[in-house]
Amino acid sequence: MNKDTEPKKDRDSDNNTSDDQAKVQKPLDYLKAVNDFLLQGNERSAYAVIQRAFVIYPDNIFVLSYYGFLQAIVDKKYRTGVDNCTKAIAMLKRKAGSGKEILYPFLYLNLGRAYMAAGKRKYAVDAFNRGLQYDPKDTAIHKVLQQIGTRKSPVINFLDRSNPINKYLGKIRTRKTAKKK
Repeated sequence: MNKDTEPKKDRDSDNNTSDDQAKVQKPLDYLKAVNDFLLQGNERSAYAVIQRAFVIYPDNIFVLSYYGFLQAIVDKKYRTGVDNCTKAIAMLKRKAGSGKEILYPFLYLNLGRAYMAAGKRKYAVDAFNRGLQYDPKDTAIHKVLQQIGTRKSPVINFLDRSNPINKYLGKIRTRKTAKKK
């Protein structure tokens, strides 16, 4: 029998079996889907996928980290998102075994992203730098740091950055460096 002549009932029962199998995915399957959506710039769809994964795998470090990051970005639940990212880092610290150091940059990247969503730039940069302590060549962190830019130190270090003298001298320094390029 070909598909066109198969009874509809049998085809539907086959589809139900594959639907049940699709619902029970491994954490890695969810994470791949989340990453694909993020690469497309579709945070809402990524968040929907990671919410399903979080219900099944609440103790998975990567699921928790992505969940926290996307919670801050999509749902604007900044405190909870940052807390979940921090919890994922703490869970990894408690885990025994060598080689876990390579996982920290990813977790700190998501923590930094959650802080950025919350408007906490200083904390975000600190998180990114913590990730770079584990892997100084992490391209994802370097890319984010390049996108957000880094502030130069105040022209006169002992004065506050908001001091009018520092502001004025900083503008002059910026103009001079822009002309050189």
